[in-house]
Amino acid sequence: MTTKNRQSWSSRLTYVLTVAGATIGFGATWRFPYLVGENGGGAYVLLFCIAMIVIGIPMILVENVIGRRIRVNSIDAYGGEANGKKINPAWKILGYMGLLGSFGILAYYMVLGGWVLTYIGSLITGNLDLSAPVTNELTSTFYSDHIQNSPVSILLYTALFVLANYIILAKGVMDGIERSVQYLMPILFVFLLVMIVRNVTLPGAMEGIKFYLVPDFSKITPKLFVFVLGQVFFALSLGFGVLITLSSYLDKKENLVKTATITGVVNTLIALAAGFMIFPSLFTFGVAPNSGPTLVFQSLPIVFSHMPYGTVFATIFFSLLMIAALTTSLTIYEVIITILQERTRLSRKQSIAVTLGVIFVLGNIPSVLGDSTWKDFTIMGKSIFDTFDYVSGNILFILTALGGAIFVGFVLKDEAKKELGASESFTKIWFNYVKYVIPVIILVIFYNSL
Repeated sequence: MTTKNRQSWSSRLTYVLTVAGATIGFGATWRFPYLVGENGGGAYVLLFCIAMIVIGIPMILVENVIGRRIRVNSIDAYGGEANGKKINPAWKILGYMGLLGSFGILAYYMVLGGWVLTYIGSLITGNLDLSAPVTNELTSTFYSDHIQNSPVSILLYTALFVLANYIILAKGVMDGIERSVQYLMPILFVFLLVMIVRNVTLPGAMEGIKFYLVPDFSKITPKLFVFVLGQVFFALSLGFGVLITLSSYLDKKENLVKTATITGVVNTLIALAAGFMIFPSLFTFGVAPNSGPTLVFQSLPIVFSHMPYGTVFATIFFSLLMIAALTTSLTIYEVIITILQERTRLSRKQSIAVTLGVIFVLGNIPSVLGDSTWKDFTIMGKSIFDTFDYVSGNILFILTALGGAIFVGFVLKDEAKKELGASESFTKIWFNYVKYVIPVIILVIFYNSL
């Protein structure tokens, strides 16, 4: 197992931007806002910030240590030697679980990308006209006609999103992912800023800001906190193998604690910023903040239609979602591609073609048809789309993260402490926390997610 030819990120900033791109995705721009709206606004936000400290940053360090230790793919990262002994190959099961989870999330995630492209295309062509106020009936009908009941159209848009990923991935980790992130993330930040400024300057915006930031302490319960802890896993792509894969390209001289802290803070700030571009406008135009997963696709178009230049701002908003989705899908794909490339005789381009092709046929197509032609076919009472989401996010990723914490605490031991490279006092606190406390927290999350 050699890492002599493995490249390293050009700078810490590039790595942090890449991880930020990997972790903001739909988790920050779609999932986080609607969960805030459903769960008491400011109360959820406060618990999210606490959860990032309690489990987010410590677990980023867990995956950083595993990934950088021998600088290989996310399956072989659980191999090699530790403390002078060969690691039992059975630990690689964790890598395979992360692989399956990555397949599951991409199976439906790329379809969400197809949805967003549908909205962008419809806004540009005028098929969805938001230049004048529209009703909930109109946005619901549009969603039904163009998302739920147009499988061919959605498949074409999904294929277009997959093609964009292919073009970037084919250039390699540094020339493809690193370079694209250097351009895409600044554009995303500019779009985010434009949307925030537009929203917070609306009349009545302060009510939305108050809902978003001022916690109603009666809403804070142990069950909600456990729920928020689970969202942090989704928000940070923990258990996907993403951070392990990206960390395998980290230079050995890099300060992992500083890098992990910056990663956690940036992710939190971007998630918080997403709320500022949504909630002020909801309250200004009297749209319910607790409309669930359809908040972005059915409720927000109503809001944009009441704004001057609503179509323009809606196009910017959905373009922001598109960039966020792209920077995330690239890194999740890379988990599988790196595994194929390093564990088979396939070249990088062959690995990319196999990965994207198999996921499209076995994941993306069933996810699209599961909401239309195959909607009567369910697994555990869930559609194919929702099953991919549930099994990946509620089972595989959480169990993989649990295994990662146990692997660091009980297998790597002194090797993990050495790889962390922090002060003796910090290392001792982090290591014991990861070994004894984190597994209990994850088990509680897992129990409540079933």
